Amino acid sequence: MKTEQLFKEIENWSPSELTVQMAQFIAWAVLIFFLTWLIQKGINRTVTDNSMRYRARKATRLVAYALILIIAVVTFTGKLHYFTLTIGLISAGLAFALQEVVLSIAGWIAIYSSRIYKPGDRVEINDVKGDVIDISLTKTTLMEIGKWVKSDNYNGRIVKVNNSAVFKGTISNYSTDFPFLWDEVEIPVRYGSDMQLAQQIITEISNKLLLEYAEFAKEHWKIMVKNYRIENANVKPTVTVRLTDNWIEFTLRYVVDYKQRRLTKDNIYREIQKGFEQSEGKVALASSTFEITQFPEIKVNFTGKDKP
Repeated sequence: MKTEQLFKEIENWSPSELTVQMAQFIAWAVLIFFLTWLIQKGINRTVTDNSMRYRARKATRLVAYALILIIAVVTFTGKLHYFTLTIGLISAGLAFALQEVVLSIAGWIAIYSSRIYKPGDRVEINDVKGDVIDISLTKTTLMEIGKWVKSDNYNGRIVKVNNSAVFKGTISNYSTDFPFLWDEVEIPVRYGSDMQLAQQIITEISNKLLLEYAEFAKEHWKIMVKNYRIENANVKPTVTVRLTDNWIEFTLRYVVDYKQRRLTKDNIYREIQKGFEQSEGKVALASSTFEITQFPEIKVNFTGKDKP
């Protein structure tokens, strides 16, 4: 009944009345956008925290959109009780014509309600890896890392991914509840080196560079154990040994901040090389070498012309 009444009122609009209503709506919309701009300018000046400033700006923009929608319904129908009906009609039309957009909006709701990721997190979506710099109603914007640059460095490309991706694939988050990663460094040591001294040098360096950070990560892991059905893990640096055909391979495993992998590896390699050089030749780094253990027997036949 309300639907028929709404359409009848739309049919009874006269051109002059429609023009006045359109002018009123535009005036209100301009006023709301102007006030929103002023509020956001004030937020930029007063809020110093990046995360809080981003959320406040987003909330202000969403409130402005909601007010404009309500004003549109009231302006063109004259009655607020048509608001629910109008929303229903709009939703039905969008669901049919813009399925991907509706699914992306549903993904936006899921992202915020389920804490799948938030601005500032490092994620991987649809094989795109990067830091989340913005989440809009339909798309997530990433500052991409990797690809043609090594390690976890920005490559300068900004990628937009549909929010509907949260329903279609796996989302890898590097920083939600446990903002650390396990990483490994492999150190090849030449055969004939002092193994105990090599392990001692690597252990001392790992404790100096990584142990304090491991204690910090341990506190975060305790929170993980409380929130999830997960076993307690060893976050302290560990050193293991493997014998290969070419060298003795020491593997240092440790936890590291997800944004500090490359820098941490660089510090570890520099300190280990320095430590080995100070061992006075007792420990030496290895490289790929080939040893010839036996030469094959070579037979050479010389044939010449017969003498007359």
